[in-house]
Amino acid sequence: MSYKKILVTGAAGFIGFHLCKTLLEQGLTVVGLDNINDYYDVNLKYARLQELGVQRAEAERRNRPTVSEKYPNFQFVRLNVEDRVALPQLFEKEAFDAVVHLAAQAGVRYSLENPMAYVDSNLVGFANILEGCRQHNIKHLVYASSSSVYGESDQVPFVEDAHVDYPISLYAATKKANELMAHSYSHLYQLPTTGLRLFTVYGPWGRPDMAPVLFASAILEDRAINVFNNGDLSRDFTYIDDIIQGIILTLNHPPVQEKAQPWYQVLNIGNGAPVSLMEFIQTLEVNLGKEAKKNNLPMQPGDVSCTWADTTKLHLLGYKSRTPLQEGVRKFVEWYKMYLNI
Repeated sequence: MSYKKILVTGAAGFIGFHLCKTLLEQGLTVVGLDNINDYYDVNLKYARLQELGVQRAEAERRNRPTVSEKYPNFQFVRLNVEDRVALPQLFEKEAFDAVVHLAAQAGVRYSLENPMAYVDSNLVGFANILEGCRQHNIKHLVYASSSSVYGESDQVPFVEDAHVDYPISLYAATKKANELMAHSYSHLYQLPTTGLRLFTVYGPWGRPDMAPVLFASAILEDRAINVFNNGDLSRDFTYIDDIIQGIILTLNHPPVQEKAQPWYQVLNIGNGAPVSLMEFIQTLEVNLGKEAKKNNLPMQPGDVSCTWADTTKLHLLGYKSRTPLQEGVRKFVEWYKMYLNI
């Protein structure tokens, strides 16, 4: 399917930044939206936007679209998705063909301390996105769900038709709610929606609250890294380029109408092969040339011991995870040293 103009929410975020860059390099017109909240270091968010040709002074202004100095087919606007006035106005003005909704309050552990941030962004904000898509005949809404919806399921690999009715964090509950909300809009209004259950994403420009950056920072500064569940964890680590490939594939393959689930689909997007936490740490140590000091801790509330994506459905669209762990970690470390001027 061909699109002329795409809205990408969460454009200053890790995945949103990479998606915007790839779509722009493919010649598409993109409007990027982000509220640039301070959940983690805003300097990183502004640095990503600068890579997209949007200077910080311009990006800081609210509700005022700025054209990129690098990509004439890119505009950025600082805006909250929960804004019931400004967001509909943006939909009305821009006439998008498709939407990739990545904006959300992220983080499992943070949801234990700040639940209302998740209600505002992930529930109210998502409802506003759905309404914008309904009112303006959007051809396809792709949105970020999460592997966290699988909770403590011990049936691995995780398959999309598994029962996911028992989230163990509010973050996971909001992502499951997004899937249900999308289903109702698909059913009622024939809005094609695809929810992507993202697994652990890593790579250049990654989030500082995620393990790769936390570990690399601690190792380089001779601080101990926190190893939860005494290291007995595994994650479906997926390199950012593979995630972007999967998002664009699904964007171009909206769901078709079926009796059971009209205009609606949910897909896993991950590497399809879990890596033990200790193996990931060892790969980081090799690439950083330093051994990690480890602080072993018990399992954290809301956390799970293993994530593992069954990506069979995504493979049918042509998806293939191509980046081995060693290559992905090397590229991440190269970027991280460059970013810190080491």
